[in-house]
Amino acid sequence: MAVAWEAAEVPSPALLALNEPLARELGLDPAWLRGDGLGFLVGSGVRGVAQAYAGHQFGGYSPRLGDGRALLLGEIDAGGQVRDLHLKGSGRTPFARGGDGLAAVGPMLREYVISEAMYALGVPTTRSLAVVATGATVHRETPLPGAVLARVAASHLRVGSFQYARNTGDLDLLRRLADHAIARHYPGLDYLEFYRAVVRKQAALIAQWMHIGFIHGVMNTDNMTISGETIDYGPCAFMEAYDPATVYSSIDHCGRYAYGNQPGIGQWNLARLAEALLPLFDADEDQAVKKAVAVLEEFEGLYLAAWHEGMRAKLGGVGDEQLVQDLLKLLHENHVDYTSFFHHLTRGNPRDLVLDLAGADEWLARWRELGPDTAAMAEVNPVYVPRNHLVEEALAAATGGDLGPFERLLDAVRRPYEQREGLDHYAEPAPRDFSESYRTFCGT
Repeated sequence: MAVAWEAAEVPSPALLALNEPLARELGLDPAWLRGDGLGFLVGSGVRGVAQAYAGHQFGGYSPRLGDGRALLLGEIDAGGQVRDLHLKGSGRTPFARGGDGLAAVGPMLREYVISEAMYALGVPTTRSLAVVATGATVHRETPLPGAVLARVAASHLRVGSFQYARNTGDLDLLRRLADHAIARHYPGLDYLEFYRAVVRKQAALIAQWMHIGFIHGVMNTDNMTISGETIDYGPCAFMEAYDPATVYSSIDHCGRYAYGNQPGIGQWNLARLAEALLPLFDADEDQAVKKAVAVLEEFEGLYLAAWHEGMRAKLGGVGDEQLVQDLLKLLHENHVDYTSFFHHLTRGNPRDLVLDLAGADEWLARWRELGPDTAAMAEVNPVYVPRNHLVEEALAAATGGDLGPFERLLDAVRRPYEQREGLDHYAEPAPRDFSESYRTFCGT
Protein backbone atom coordinates (compact mmCIF):
# COMPACT_ATOMS: atom_id res chain seq x y z
CA MET A 1 0.00 0.00 0.00
CA ALA A 2 3.02 2.34 0.09
CA VAL A 3 6.51 2.78 -1.31
CA ALA A 4 9.31 4.42 0.68
CA TRP A 5 10.40 7.56 -1.14
CA GLU A 6 11.99 10.98 -0.68
CA ALA A 7 10.93 14.40 -1.90
CA ALA A 8 12.78 16.00 -4.77
CA GLU A 9 15.48 18.46 -3.77
CA VAL A 10 14.25 22.05 -3.51
CA PRO A 11 16.91 24.36 -4.96
CA SER A 12 15.85 27.60 -3.29
CA PRO A 13 13.01 27.29 -0.75
CA ALA A 14 11.12 30.44 0.22
CA LEU A 15 8.09 30.47 2.51
CA LEU A 16 4.96 31.90 0.88
CA ALA A 17 2.34 31.04 3.49
CA LEU A 18 2.46 29.51 6.97
CA ASN A 19 -0.60 28.54 8.99
CA GLU A 20 0.71 29.53 12.42
CA PRO A 21 -2.41 28.54 14.43
CA LEU A 22 -2.34 25.07 12.86
CA ALA A 23 1.40 24.77 13.45
CA ARG A 24 0.93 25.48 17.16
CA GLU A 25 -1.97 23.03 17.29
CA LEU A 26 0.41 20.37 15.94
CA GLY A 27 3.09 21.26 18.48
CA LEU A 28 5.36 22.86 15.88
CA ASP A 29 7.14 26.16 16.54
CA PRO A 30 6.23 28.70 13.81
CA ALA A 31 9.50 30.56 14.33
CA TRP A 32 11.45 27.34 13.71
CA LEU A 33 9.38 26.55 10.60
CA ARG A 34 10.15 30.00 9.23
CA GLY A 35 13.87 29.49 9.81
CA ASP A 36 15.83 26.29 10.30
CA GLY A 37 12.68 24.17 9.91
CA LEU A 38 11.92 25.35 6.39
CA GLY A 39 13.45 22.18 4.97
CA PHE A 40 11.01 20.14 7.08
CA LEU A 41 8.12 21.71 5.14
CA VAL A 42 9.47 20.40 1.83
CA GLY A 43 10.59 16.99 3.12
CA SER A 44 14.32 17.68 3.03
CA GLY A 45 16.15 14.72 4.57
CA VAL A 46 12.89 12.95 5.47
CA ARG A 47 12.14 9.49 4.11
CA GLY A 48 8.39 9.36 3.59
CA VAL A 49 6.10 7.09 1.61
CA ALA A 50 4.05 7.40 -1.56
CA GLN A 51 0.70 5.73 -0.97
CA ALA A 52 -0.98 3.36 -3.42
CA TYR A 53 -4.63 3.60 -4.36
CA ALA A 54 -6.93 2.95 -7.30
CA GLY A 55 -9.93 4.97 -8.37
CA HIS A 56 -12.88 5.57 -10.62
CA GLN A 57 -12.01 8.75 -12.49
CA PHE A 58 -15.08 10.23 -14.20
CA GLY A 59 -16.64 6.78 -14.03
CA GLY A 60 -13.72 4.86 -15.55
CA TYR A 61 -11.73 2.53 -13.30
CA SER A 62 -7.97 2.97 -12.98
CA PRO A 63 -6.47 0.07 -11.01
CA ARG A 64 -3.22 1.87 -10.14
CA LEU A 65 -3.12 5.56 -9.32
CA GLY A 66 -1.38 6.47 -6.08
CA ASP A 67 0.61 9.49 -4.95
CA GLY A 68 2.21 10.45 -8.24
CA ARG A 69 3.45 13.81 -6.94
CA ALA A 70 2.84 13.55 -3.22
CA LEU A 71 4.41 12.05 -0.11
CA LEU A 72 3.18 11.12 3.35
CA LEU A 73 6.03 12.34 5.57
CA GLY A 74 4.63 10.81 8.74
CA GLU A 75 2.13 11.16 11.55
CA ILE A 76 1.98 13.83 14.22
CA ASP A 77 0.37 13.05 17.57
CA ALA A 78 -1.06 16.33 18.80
CA GLY A 79 -2.77 15.85 22.15
CA GLY A 80 -3.78 12.29 21.37
CA GLN A 81 -5.14 13.10 17.92
CA VAL A 82 -2.98 11.55 15.21
CA ARG A 83 -2.78 13.43 11.92
CA ASP A 84 -0.90 12.93 8.68
CA LEU A 85 1.65 15.41 7.39
CA HIS A 86 1.63 15.18 3.63
CA LEU A 87 3.38 16.98 0.77
CA LYS A 88 1.96 17.85 -2.62
CA GLY A 89 4.16 18.81 -5.56
CA SER A 90 7.23 17.13 -4.05
CA GLY A 91 8.41 15.38 -7.24
CA ARG A 92 7.81 12.21 -9.20
CA THR A 93 7.22 8.94 -7.36
CA PRO A 94 6.87 5.35 -8.66
CA PHE A 95 3.15 6.11 -9.03
CA ALA A 96 3.70 9.10 -11.32
CA ARG A 97 1.67 8.79 -14.51
CA GLY A 98 3.74 10.70 -17.03
CA GLY A 99 3.78 14.04 -15.22
CA ASP A 100 6.73 15.86 -13.71
CA GLY A 101 5.52 15.39 -10.13
CA LEU A 102 5.77 19.12 -9.46
CA ALA A 103 3.26 21.84 -8.63
CA ALA A 104 2.99 25.52 -9.40
CA VAL A 105 2.52 28.36 -6.92
CA GLY A 106 -1.06 29.13 -8.01
CA PRO A 107 -2.70 25.72 -7.48
CA MET A 108 -0.94 25.23 -4.13
CA LEU A 109 -2.09 28.61 -2.85
CA ARG A 110 -5.58 27.78 -4.15
CA GLU A 111 -5.68 24.70 -1.91
CA TYR A 112 -4.36 26.77 0.99
CA VAL A 113 -6.95 29.54 0.80
CA ILE A 114 -9.96 27.35 -0.02
CA SER A 115 -9.18 24.70 2.59
CA GLU A 116 -8.83 27.45 5.20
CA ALA A 117 -12.14 28.93 4.08
CA MET A 118 -13.80 25.53 4.38
CA TYR A 119 -12.38 25.10 7.88
CA ALA A 120 -13.70 28.53 8.90
CA LEU A 121 -17.11 27.63 7.46
CA GLY A 122 -17.19 24.56 9.70
CA VAL A 123 -16.81 21.99 6.92
CA PRO A 124 -14.64 18.91 7.68
CA THR A 125 -11.50 19.35 5.60
CA THR A 126 -7.85 18.62 5.19
CA ARG A 127 -5.87 21.73 6.13
CA SER A 128 -2.90 23.50 4.65
CA LEU A 129 0.10 24.02 6.91
CA ALA A 130 2.37 25.85 4.48
CA VAL A 131 3.19 26.67 0.89
CA VAL A 132 6.87 26.91 0.03
CA ALA A 133 8.19 28.26 -3.26
CA THR A 134 10.87 25.94 -4.64
CA GLY A 135 12.81 28.31 -6.87
CA ALA A 136 12.30 25.85 -9.75
CA THR A 137 10.27 26.42 -12.90
CA VAL A 138 7.25 24.24 -13.61
CA HIS A 139 6.23 23.90 -17.25
CA ARG A 140 2.51 23.89 -18.00
CA GLU A 141 0.93 25.94 -20.78
CA THR A 142 3.54 28.52 -19.78
CA PRO A 143 6.56 28.42 -17.44
CA LEU A 144 5.41 28.94 -13.84
CA PRO A 145 7.15 29.25 -10.46
CA GLY A 146 7.10 25.96 -8.54
CA ALA A 147 5.85 25.31 -5.01
CA VAL A 148 5.24 22.54 -2.48
CA LEU A 149 2.16 22.35 -0.26
CA ALA A 150 2.38 20.83 3.22
CA ARG A 151 -1.05 19.46 4.13
CA VAL A 152 -2.53 17.93 7.28
CA ALA A 153 -5.33 15.34 7.36
CA ALA A 154 -6.95 12.93 9.78
CA SER A 155 -5.59 10.38 7.31
CA HIS A 156 -5.15 10.02 3.56
CA LEU A 157 -7.12 6.76 3.37
CA ARG A 158 -9.56 6.95 0.47
CA VAL A 159 -12.25 4.84 -1.14
CA GLY A 160 -9.59 4.21 -3.77
CA SER A 161 -7.27 2.75 -1.10
CA PHE A 162 -9.78 -0.05 -0.49
CA GLN A 163 -10.36 -0.53 -4.20
CA TYR A 164 -6.61 -1.01 -4.64
CA ALA A 165 -6.36 -3.50 -1.77
CA ARG A 166 -9.34 -5.49 -3.05
CA ASN A 167 -7.91 -5.51 -6.57
CA THR A 168 -4.75 -7.28 -5.35
CA GLY A 169 -6.86 -10.31 -4.45
CA ASP A 170 -5.12 -10.44 -1.06
CA LEU A 171 -7.94 -10.71 1.47
CA ASP A 172 -5.50 -10.44 4.37
CA LEU A 173 -4.26 -7.09 3.01
CA LEU A 174 -7.84 -5.82 2.67
CA ARG A 175 -8.60 -6.92 6.23
CA ARG A 176 -5.47 -5.28 7.63
CA LEU A 177 -6.28 -2.02 5.82
CA ALA A 178 -9.82 -2.05 7.21
CA ASP A 179 -8.52 -2.82 10.70
CA HIS A 180 -6.13 0.11 10.43
CA ALA A 181 -8.87 2.49 9.23
CA ILE A 182 -11.21 1.38 12.03
CA ALA A 183 -8.54 1.79 14.69
CA ARG A 184 -7.67 5.23 13.31
CA HIS A 185 -11.15 6.65 12.76
CA TYR A 186 -13.91 4.44 14.18
CA PRO A 187 -12.54 2.39 17.11
CA GLY A 188 -14.52 -0.64 18.15
CA LEU A 189 -16.74 -1.00 15.07
CA ASP A 190 -17.11 -4.16 13.04
CA TYR A 191 -16.65 -4.00 9.26
CA LEU A 192 -20.28 -3.37 8.37
CA GLU A 193 -20.65 -0.68 11.03
CA PHE A 194 -17.41 0.85 9.78
CA TYR A 195 -18.96 1.09 6.33
CA ARG A 196 -22.13 2.61 7.82
CA ALA A 197 -20.02 5.20 9.65
CA VAL A 198 -18.33 6.25 6.39
CA VAL A 199 -21.74 6.50 4.69
CA ARG A 200 -22.98 8.75 7.50
CA LYS A 201 -19.90 10.97 7.40
CA GLN A 202 -20.09 11.45 3.65
CA ALA A 203 -23.83 12.17 3.67
CA ALA A 204 -23.28 14.91 6.24
CA LEU A 205 -20.22 16.29 4.44
CA ILE A 206 -21.87 16.58 1.03
CA ALA A 207 -24.92 18.25 2.59
CA GLN A 208 -22.56 20.89 3.99
CA TRP A 209 -21.01 21.41 0.56
CA MET A 210 -24.48 22.00 -0.85
CA HIS A 211 -25.40 24.49 1.88
CA ILE A 212 -22.48 26.78 1.02
CA GLY A 213 -22.54 26.29 -2.76
CA PHE A 214 -19.23 24.44 -2.91
CA ILE A 215 -18.47 22.42 -6.04
CA HIS A 216 -15.64 19.92 -5.60
CA GLY A 217 -15.20 19.44 -9.33
CA VAL A 218 -13.48 16.05 -9.32
CA MET A 219 -15.35 13.61 -7.08
CA ASN A 220 -13.40 10.55 -8.19
CA THR A 221 -13.29 7.66 -5.71
CA ASP A 222 -9.64 8.44 -4.99
CA ASN A 223 -10.79 11.88 -3.80
CA MET A 224 -13.27 10.60 -1.19
CA THR A 225 -11.80 10.09 2.26
CA ILE A 226 -12.74 7.42 4.80
CA SER A 227 -12.52 10.05 7.56
CA GLY A 228 -15.19 12.27 6.01
CA GLU A 229 -12.87 15.20 5.30
CA THR A 230 -12.91 17.21 2.08
CA ILE A 231 -9.70 16.50 0.17
CA ASP A 232 -7.94 17.67 -3.01
CA TYR A 233 -8.87 21.22 -3.95
CA GLY A 234 -8.06 21.07 -7.65
CA PRO A 235 -10.75 22.36 -10.03
CA CYS A 236 -13.06 23.34 -7.16
CA ALA A 237 -15.09 26.54 -6.99
CA PHE A 238 -18.03 28.22 -5.26
CA MET A 239 -21.29 28.49 -7.15
CA GLU A 240 -22.36 32.00 -8.04
CA ALA A 241 -25.82 32.25 -9.69
CA TYR A 242 -27.87 29.35 -8.31
CA ASP A 243 -28.08 26.55 -10.86
CA PRO A 244 -27.87 22.82 -10.04
CA ALA A 245 -26.18 22.24 -13.41
CA THR A 246 -23.23 24.51 -12.57
CA VAL A 247 -19.86 23.11 -13.65
CA TYR A 248 -16.60 25.03 -13.56
CA SER A 249 -14.06 22.23 -14.06
CA SER A 250 -12.43 22.29 -17.49
CA ILE A 251 -12.10 18.49 -17.47
CA ASP A 252 -15.72 17.72 -16.52
CA HIS A 253 -16.97 17.76 -20.10
CA CYS A 254 -20.29 15.98 -19.41
CA GLY A 255 -21.15 17.64 -16.10
CA ARG A 256 -20.74 14.44 -14.10
CA TYR A 257 -19.64 16.41 -11.04
CA ALA A 258 -22.03 19.37 -11.40
CA TYR A 259 -23.22 21.02 -8.19
CA GLY A 260 -26.58 19.24 -8.20
CA ASN A 261 -25.05 15.84 -8.96
CA GLN A 262 -22.78 15.75 -5.92
CA PRO A 263 -25.11 13.79 -3.58
CA GLY A 264 -25.76 11.12 -6.20
CA ILE A 265 -22.08 10.82 -7.02
CA GLY A 266 -21.31 10.51 -3.31
CA GLN A 267 -23.65 7.54 -3.06
CA TRP A 268 -22.17 6.03 -6.26
CA ASN A 269 -18.68 6.30 -4.76
CA LEU A 270 -19.87 4.64 -1.57
CA ALA A 271 -21.25 1.77 -3.65
CA ARG A 272 -17.73 1.26 -4.98
CA LEU A 273 -16.46 1.17 -1.38
CA ALA A 274 -19.05 -1.48 -0.58
CA GLU A 275 -17.86 -3.58 -3.52
CA ALA A 276 -14.32 -3.44 -2.20
CA LEU A 277 -15.37 -4.41 1.33
CA LEU A 278 -17.81 -7.21 0.44
CA PRO A 279 -15.58 -10.13 1.56
CA LEU A 280 -15.40 -8.58 5.04
CA PHE A 281 -19.17 -8.28 5.44
CA ASP A 282 -20.00 -11.97 5.05
CA ALA A 283 -18.36 -15.12 3.68
CA ASP A 284 -21.52 -15.69 1.63
CA GLU A 285 -21.39 -13.18 -1.23
CA ASP A 286 -25.18 -12.92 -1.58
CA GLN A 287 -25.53 -12.13 2.10
CA ALA A 288 -22.65 -9.65 1.90
CA VAL A 289 -24.38 -7.84 -0.97
CA LYS A 290 -27.69 -7.69 0.93
CA LYS A 291 -25.98 -6.23 3.98
CA ALA A 292 -24.08 -3.67 1.91
CA VAL A 293 -27.15 -2.58 -0.05
CA ALA A 294 -29.16 -2.12 3.14
CA VAL A 295 -26.52 0.26 4.50
CA LEU A 296 -25.98 2.07 1.20
CA GLU A 297 -29.71 2.72 0.91
CA GLU A 298 -29.52 4.69 4.15
CA PHE A 299 -27.46 7.36 2.38
CA GLU A 300 -30.36 9.15 0.71
CA GLY A 301 -32.34 9.56 3.92
CA LEU A 302 -29.27 10.64 5.87
CA TYR A 303 -28.31 13.16 3.21
CA LEU A 304 -31.80 14.62 2.85
CA ALA A 305 -32.21 14.93 6.62
CA ALA A 306 -28.87 16.74 6.90
CA TRP A 307 -29.61 18.92 3.88
CA HIS A 308 -33.09 19.93 5.10
CA GLU A 309 -31.77 20.66 8.58
CA GLY A 310 -29.05 22.89 7.13
CA MET A 311 -31.45 24.72 4.82
CA ARG A 312 -33.84 25.35 7.70
CA ALA A 313 -30.91 26.79 9.64
CA LYS A 314 -30.09 29.08 6.69
CA LEU A 315 -33.71 30.27 6.82
CA GLY A 316 -33.67 30.97 10.54
CA GLY A 317 -34.94 27.62 11.78
CA VAL A 318 -38.20 27.77 9.84
CA GLY A 319 -39.70 26.42 6.63
CA ASP A 320 -40.77 23.13 5.19
CA GLU A 321 -39.54 21.42 2.03
CA GLN A 322 -42.01 23.36 -0.14
CA LEU A 323 -40.75 26.73 1.09
CA VAL A 324 -37.15 25.70 0.39
CA GLN A 325 -37.92 24.33 -3.07
CA ASP A 326 -39.94 27.42 -3.99
CA LEU A 327 -36.99 29.59 -2.96
CA LEU A 328 -34.48 27.59 -4.99
CA LYS A 329 -36.79 27.75 -8.02
CA LEU A 330 -37.00 31.53 -7.60
CA LEU A 331 -33.20 31.84 -7.34
CA HIS A 332 -32.65 29.62 -10.36
CA GLU A 333 -35.14 31.35 -12.63
CA ASN A 334 -33.77 34.78 -11.70
CA HIS A 335 -30.05 33.88 -11.82
CA VAL A 336 -29.57 35.09 -8.25
CA ASP A 337 -26.17 34.80 -6.62
CA TYR A 338 -26.52 32.04 -4.00
CA THR A 339 -24.24 33.40 -1.28
CA SER A 340 -25.42 37.01 -1.71
CA PHE A 341 -29.09 36.08 -1.38
CA PHE A 342 -28.70 34.36 1.98
CA HIS A 343 -26.38 37.11 3.20
CA HIS A 344 -28.95 39.78 2.31
CA LEU A 345 -31.79 37.66 3.69
CA THR A 346 -29.95 37.54 7.01
CA ARG A 347 -28.86 41.15 7.22
CA GLY A 348 -31.31 43.06 5.07
CA ASN A 349 -33.80 42.79 2.25
CA PRO A 350 -32.80 40.52 -0.67
CA ARG A 351 -35.75 41.68 -2.79
CA ASP A 352 -33.62 43.80 -5.12
CA LEU A 353 -31.53 40.75 -6.08
CA VAL A 354 -34.54 39.12 -7.74
CA LEU A 355 -35.97 40.37 -11.06
CA ASP A 356 -39.35 38.76 -10.34
CA LEU A 357 -40.37 41.24 -7.66
CA ALA A 358 -43.85 39.80 -7.24
CA GLY A 359 -42.45 36.31 -6.77
CA ALA A 360 -39.87 37.61 -4.29
CA ASP A 361 -42.48 39.52 -2.30
CA GLU A 362 -44.76 36.49 -2.12
CA TRP A 363 -42.01 34.19 -0.91
CA LEU A 364 -40.64 36.72 1.60
CA ALA A 365 -44.10 37.25 3.08
CA ARG A 366 -44.54 33.50 3.63
CA TRP A 367 -41.10 33.27 5.21
CA ARG A 368 -41.53 36.26 7.53
CA GLU A 369 -44.85 34.95 8.81
CA LEU A 370 -42.96 31.98 10.26
CA GLY A 371 -40.87 34.20 12.54
CA PRO A 372 -37.30 33.34 11.48
CA ASP A 373 -34.41 33.79 13.91
CA THR A 374 -32.15 36.18 11.99
CA ALA A 375 -29.51 36.16 14.73
CA ALA A 376 -29.11 32.41 14.29
CA MET A 377 -29.02 32.87 10.49
CA ALA A 378 -25.96 35.09 10.83
CA GLU A 379 -24.06 32.14 12.25
CA VAL A 380 -24.63 29.92 9.20
CA ASN A 381 -24.91 32.28 6.21
CA PRO A 382 -21.45 33.57 5.32
CA VAL A 383 -20.66 37.10 4.25
CA TYR A 384 -17.42 36.02 2.60
CA VAL A 385 -16.57 32.92 0.59
CA PRO A 386 -13.59 32.55 -1.76
CA ARG A 387 -15.21 34.31 -4.71
CA ASN A 388 -13.87 32.78 -7.90
CA HIS A 389 -12.75 36.04 -9.50
CA LEU A 390 -10.98 37.10 -6.30
CA VAL A 391 -9.22 33.74 -6.03
CA GLU A 392 -7.99 34.05 -9.61
CA GLU A 393 -6.83 37.63 -9.05
CA ALA A 394 -4.97 36.63 -5.89
CA LEU A 395 -3.28 33.62 -7.51
CA ALA A 396 -2.25 35.61 -10.58
CA ALA A 397 -0.70 38.29 -8.37
CA ALA A 398 1.09 35.68 -6.22
CA THR A 399 2.46 33.96 -9.31
CA GLY A 400 3.91 37.33 -10.26
CA GLY A 401 5.44 37.77 -6.81
CA ASP A 402 2.79 39.89 -5.06
CA LEU A 403 1.24 38.06 -2.10
CA GLY A 404 -0.83 41.03 -0.94
CA PRO A 405 -4.13 40.10 -2.64
CA PHE A 406 -3.78 36.48 -1.45
CA GLU A 407 -3.20 37.54 2.15
CA ARG A 408 -6.15 39.97 2.12
CA LEU A 409 -8.46 37.33 0.65
CA LEU A 410 -7.27 34.81 3.23
CA ASP A 411 -8.00 37.29 6.02
CA ALA A 412 -11.56 37.79 4.75
CA VAL A 413 -12.49 34.12 4.38
CA ARG A 414 -11.00 33.09 7.71
CA ARG A 415 -13.79 35.06 9.44
CA PRO A 416 -16.63 34.36 7.02
CA TYR A 417 -19.58 35.26 9.23
CA GLU A 418 -18.28 38.59 10.54
CA GLN A 419 -19.14 41.55 8.34
CA ARG A 420 -16.27 44.03 8.49
CA GLU A 421 -15.72 47.56 7.24
CA GLY A 422 -13.60 47.90 4.14
CA LEU A 423 -14.31 44.35 2.93
CA ASP A 424 -17.43 44.98 0.81
CA HIS A 425 -15.43 43.99 -2.27
CA TYR A 426 -15.04 40.45 -0.91
CA ALA A 427 -18.80 40.00 -0.55
CA GLU A 428 -19.69 41.04 -4.09
CA PRO A 429 -20.42 38.56 -6.89
CA ALA A 430 -18.16 38.36 -9.89
CA PRO A 431 -19.03 40.34 -13.01
CA ARG A 432 -21.43 38.31 -15.13
CA ASP A 433 -19.08 38.08 -18.11
CA PHE A 434 -16.46 36.51 -15.82
CA SER A 435 -18.87 33.93 -14.41
CA GLU A 436 -20.20 32.82 -17.77
CA SER A 437 -16.74 31.90 -19.08
CA TYR A 438 -15.03 30.83 -15.84
CA ARG A 439 -13.22 27.48 -15.83
CA THR A 440 -10.98 25.83 -13.25
CA PHE A 441 -8.05 23.51 -13.84
CA CYS A 442 -6.45 20.72 -11.80
CA GLY A 443 -2.91 22.14 -12.04
CA THR A 444 -1.13 19.00 -13.21
